[in-house]
Amino acid sequence: CWLLEQDLIPRIPQEGSVGASGDLTPLSYVAAVLVGERELHHDGALRSAAEVYRALGITPLTLRPKEGLALMNGTSVMTALACLAYARADYLMRLATRITALVSVAMGGNAFHFDERLFAAKPHPGMQGIAAWLRSDLVAGELPRHSDRLQDRYSLRCAPHVIGVVADSLPWWRQLIENELNSANDNPLIDGDGEHVMHGGHFYGGHIAMAMDSMKTAIANLADLLDRQLAQLVDTKFNGGLPSNLSGALAGRQMINHGFKAVQIGVSAWTAEALKQTMPASVFSRSTECHNQDKVSMGTIAARDALRVLTLTEQVGAACLLAAVQGVELRLAQPTPFSRPLSPALAHMVQQVRAEFAPLLEDRALEQELRALIARLRQRHYPLYQESSL
Repeated sequence: CWLLEQDLIPRIPQEGSVGASGDLTPLSYVAAVLVGERELHHDGALRSAAEVYRALGITPLTLRPKEGLALMNGTSVMTALACLAYARADYLMRLATRITALVSVAMGGNAFHFDERLFAAKPHPGMQGIAAWLRSDLVAGELPRHSDRLQDRYSLRCAPHVIGVVADSLPWWRQLIENELNSANDNPLIDGDGEHVMHGGHFYGGHIAMAMDSMKTAIANLADLLDRQLAQLVDTKFNGGLPSNLSGALAGRQMINHGFKAVQIGVSAWTAEALKQTMPASVFSRSTECHNQDKVSMGTIAARDALRVLTLTEQVGAACLLAAVQGVELRLAQPTPFSRPLSPALAHMVQQVRAEFAPLLEDRALEQELRALIARLRQRHYPLYQESSL
């Protein structure tokens, strides 16, 4: 706590932990900084801990019996990464729902796919909550359908079923992460009152490994869902009369503008990489330490994989959000018998995005805009649904 208060951040390797006996390798770097060894980040620079302590007049910690082992022999790194992953997963679930609503409008989709009576017949509560959010965004109810299509393709019709897996898993992931966060993970544990030394295996990170392995699969499915939605949206064979690649150029210049063509290629690449990362890490146990640690959790690798999948999916989300907003605007410019005003929530979302990111009319470089939008998503810049409404 003192290191964090002073903005002294130990430099630790992200690799080298098998997740039992805890995160020994990365946590050894934290323990080393406490005793004045190795390196830390201070005032934007990487410096030796001994040098910083001398400059600040700090006396390094002198470890008492068993304290060195207690600092190192736990699941702190994988659990910290899981805490970060959880918050990002929760926001991506909300973002995917909002993008789905925008894409449904842009595609002239059918809000009745999210009917409350329909979802009462399959009562996964998180999935039902996602359908309710979509109904609200699309002003669904006893209103005429939006399209002359009887059924939208699965990436719209089944969106609550895909996003709902994340919604229904979040409470389970949170329970596993919070239990681990509030657990004693050292070995042995000392019962001071009863004067017992208890040898066990609480350093094993299996629960975090399982949470992270399942999270990365569920989040990669969000990337895949949005990728499929975007593929429909840019294709004139499927997008219901929108310009090719969502080009906003004037009719006479559309053939020399590429619109979101390259963005869609990037989204496909990011999605493929996210899906490739879903191989479970927890099944790749290795025997270490002369076969003493012969069954290990790989929880830290699973957590790192999950963060990578989250990063890729955030990239997909940023690109699809820009494309969906453009698609909505192009659709509203083509009134049809099924047209209706945007709901307040969707209108506000379009307004928020447009306040910072201009429509794509003539082709322009989008990299910096996409990077800026990704940064806003990671900061949860756009309010998305009420916390208590799921």
